[in-house]
Amino acid sequence: MMGSSSLKSITNHTWSYDVFVSYEGGDIIQSFVDHLFRDFKRKGIRAFKEDDHVRRGEERSPQVFRAIEQSRFLMVILTEGFSSSPSCLRELVKIIEYKEKLQDKYKINIVYHNCKPEMVVKQTENYEATFGKHEKLVKREVPKWKEALIKAVNLPGWDLERLANGQSLRAILLFC
Repeated sequence: MMGSSSLKSITNHTWSYDVFVSYEGGDIIQSFVDHLFRDFKRKGIRAFKEDDHVRRGEERSPQVFRAIEQSRFLMVILTEGFSSSPSCLRELVKIIEYKEKLQDKYKINIVYHNCKPEMVVKQTENYEATFGKHEKLVKREVPKWKEALIKAVNLPGWDLERLANGQSLRAILLFC
């Protein structure tokens, strides 16, 4: 529960976005994310959507990191393919760093979409394979990425496989 001073600082802050969603866009997740953003819009929730703000070929990180800082709520959708994306892993590191720096000023929730928390923590299945590749290409970043994933699993969240169809979007919308 947030203290009154934390709540006051949140309400006095001008947020550019209500929610920032970090996800790795594959075919399976895209349908879910499209529904999520459509429901955000219908409910009047201002959500940062990377496709709307970052042009093709443009450097992502500065704009995306700025959006993370300017969003009241942060949501990370972990999927089997999340660990294959260095940019998603960098976003996660930034989100975790921001949470630790600002404590209660940011609310973060993790959504598991066709992925189990155990897979993330134990680095099994796709996570094991992709981190093997990352070790060869971006070795110095890998320890930060693994640490951020472990911290993320310890945050509140939803395993969509455990929620009835349709309940998942309602639960997420209540979070925002």
